[in-house]
Amino acid sequence: MTPTGTRGDSWARTALAAAIAVNLVVLYWPRPVSDGGVPYADKIVHVAIFAAVAVTGLRVRVRLAWLVGLLAVHAVSSELVQHWLLANRTGDPADVAADLVGVALGVVVAWKLAARTAVAATRSGGSL
Repeated sequence: MTPTGTRGDSWARTALAAAIAVNLVVLYWPRPVSDGGVPYADKIVHVAIFAAVAVTGLRVRVRLAWLVGLLAVHAVSSELVQHWLLANRTGDPADVAADLVGVALGVVVAWKLAARTAVAATRSGGSL
């Protein structure tokens, strides 16, 4: 990882902001986007948008417990909002499960990327 205040940090923050924006648009758009007939496309999208926020959140050093807790609460609350407040949307417990799988996947990917970066830095004689 790059030191705080560097260009890499700025890109990581921008990536996190983009991931959050996409997450919010997908979850709260008044009408769901068509799945195009692809089986489980909705669940794949849920996994992807939560994994993206988890990976980028950890990249900018959001504390793991806070990030996972907030994303878990958001997974549940977004489905409740869809069910109760958005006329053309419905809440789905399976979407919550997909969201949580996405969070777990994002954490694993972030850890793997951090480990790979640490190994590369060690091999090149540099420091993180």
